[in-house]
Amino acid sequence: MISKNLTAASTKPIILGVLRQGNSYGYLIIKKIKEMSGGKMQWSDGMLYPVLHRLEKEGLIESKWVMSDDSRPRKYYEITALGKKELVNEREQWVHVNSVLDKIWEGQPSTT
Repeated sequence: MISKNLTAASTKPIILGVLRQGNSYGYLIIKKIKEMSGGKMQWSDGMLYPVLHRLEKEGLIESKWVMSDDSRPRKYYEITALGKKELVNEREQWVHVNSVLDKIWEGQPSTT
């Protein structure tokens, strides 16, 4: 399992990344994250929904209720243009952090 601290730090880019692949609802987002992580990240409703609400308040995602004949209404989330820009920013930061960790774990000296 991934630590709670690392999971908390990565929720924003992960959710934006999942929604960049297409609109989704809460349970499906949780399921996708579990599948993509090989079961090492298991999010709960109590963890996901506050983040979704915060991202919506920040204008990074939007939501709408979708009614279906064969199931109950579901709240679908969609990434906004602002959210796509933020995802690019988040990705750049994570790539940088990952490169620093790679250097540390490979024992490479710093170039600065």
